[in-house]
Amino acid sequence: MKPASKPGRGLRIADQIQRDVAEMIQREVSVERAGLVTLTGVEVTADYAHAKVYFTTIGAPVEAAQQVLRDKAGYFHSLLFKRLKIHTIPRLTFVHDESVSRGIEIDRLIEQANRNSG
Repeated sequence: MKPASKPGRGLRIADQIQRDVAEMIQREVSVERAGLVTLTGVEVTADYAHAKVYFTTIGAPVEAAQQVLRDKAGYFHSLLFKRLKIHTIPRLTFVHDESVSRGIEIDRLIEQANRNSG
């Protein structure tokens, strides 16, 4: 996925998409089905045709949350169409952000090593 050609504008669009989709998820997605979903970032292509929306979830399997988000992607796209003032509204692809999970695991291992050494 090629990043947006005008970094300033692309970053503003990505930031706005992240805020809007986070609000939509809060209103439209059941915590029982998807857990507590947090958006960690958005990458938009240069032509604004596609956006990768990175997320983490607590309280539900990642696969379940990802399926719920995929099922809602078209609906979120239609809501973005009404909110964003750009010619092309990106198609949303939801991607689990594993960096948060890896960071938690590394912290746990460091804590464990510190306990074992002292």
